[in-house]
Amino acid sequence: MVAGQGSETIFAVASGAGRAAIAVFRISGPASGSALDRLCRRRPVARQAVLRSLRDQSAAVIDRALVLWLPGPGSFTGEDSLELHVHGGRAVVQAMSAALVELGLRPAEPGEFTRRAFLNGRMDLLEAEALADLIDAETSGQRQQALRQLEGGLGEVLAGWRGRLLAVLAQQEALIDFPEEDLPPEVEAELLGGIAGLCGEMRRHLDDDRRGERVREGLTIAVLGPPNAGKSTLINALAERDVAIVADLPGTTRDVLEARVVMAGVPVTLLDTAGLRESADPVEAEGIRRARLRAAAADLVMVVEAPGEARLAALPEHSRVLRVATKADLGVGDGDVAVSVHAGSGMDRLRELLADHVREMTAVQGPAPLTRARHRAALQEAAGSLDAALAAPQPELRGEDLRLALRALGRLTGQVGVEDILDSVFRQFCIGK
Repeated sequence: MVAGQGSETIFAVASGAGRAAIAVFRISGPASGSALDRLCRRRPVARQAVLRSLRDQSAAVIDRALVLWLPGPGSFTGEDSLELHVHGGRAVVQAMSAALVELGLRPAEPGEFTRRAFLNGRMDLLEAEALADLIDAETSGQRQQALRQLEGGLGEVLAGWRGRLLAVLAQQEALIDFPEEDLPPEVEAELLGGIAGLCGEMRRHLDDDRRGERVREGLTIAVLGPPNAGKSTLINALAERDVAIVADLPGTTRDVLEARVVMAGVPVTLLDTAGLRESADPVEAEGIRRARLRAAAADLVMVVEAPGEARLAALPEHSRVLRVATKADLGVGDGDVAVSVHAGSGMDRLRELLADHVREMTAVQGPAPLTRARHRAALQEAAGSLDAALAAPQPELRGEDLRLALRALGRLTGQVGVEDILDSVFRQFCIGK
């Protein structure tokens, strides 16, 4: 445990806020056992839930509650811990909180329990981030990805790289320490081959089209088209609610409107944009400019055009475009799929195509993916250091580059140099976790 951490005993209501049948108080720190003794007068057997009357300092009963005593180091935080399952009424929660403060405990900060678990070696930084992602998961895809990382999927990959890098570094150090030895040339060739192999694996892992980040953060689909092509109507149908105003008057949509949906287990933001045309109206022109900007940054552009209406002069330059012919009940259009929201035709096919695109952009094959920009930056730094090692003109410089690569990998799991990022990681958690 890092010095100065865990010297205080903390508590929080780990269950949801508001009126409920049960409220779960979580307590962790060196005074957990003494607090339990003073609350219920008789400490229960470890890891066995028992019913106890909890009393304040004046011996008045606060509540009859289930009590669970979890001595360290075999607890979530690695410290002596305690759970109190009291009734969830506001008065009970307030009285229980006041009693704990009276015993010298303090309310926990967001993420403080998980931070203590990390500092006490109960989990690495990747697992802590996965836990935050699991708590925040809105879709099945996000949940599955977070669980995979929490179970050590990415950590196993990094541990393998770290072990091989340590072996390569040891070999390099031996070459530096015994330069007078007449070693065969294949020894250094083997060393360079090991570095190149590691670097290649890291580069391939980085070349994943940000699939893990896309699952965690969600995808964006920009809907573009000329005025009156049916963009807003299509957005409302896909979102299954009224997101945008629908009118026959061209140029109704001026700003970019967003609708959040779930496709193939991944959160997707649909962007309803201003109709693309030449306009002397400065407000509409600004809306068109914003539409083009958002489309350029989107993961998929859905081009919407209707039969008999003005068409886009050119399709937007984007790596992934889906063309949709709307108002199919009024005529035959040109596109990957024809739909009529009014007649209810083609919408199932459109949803299938969109889901196929989402799956293709987020499907993970092979090792667990990177899920955060922090992971990508550290791995890019490690791979860059290995590239430098391969080009190093002297063995001593190569050894230093290998140490830098090892340090970059260590920052991923929290083994080295993470003090500057701990606050940003753990402040994402809710209080009580």
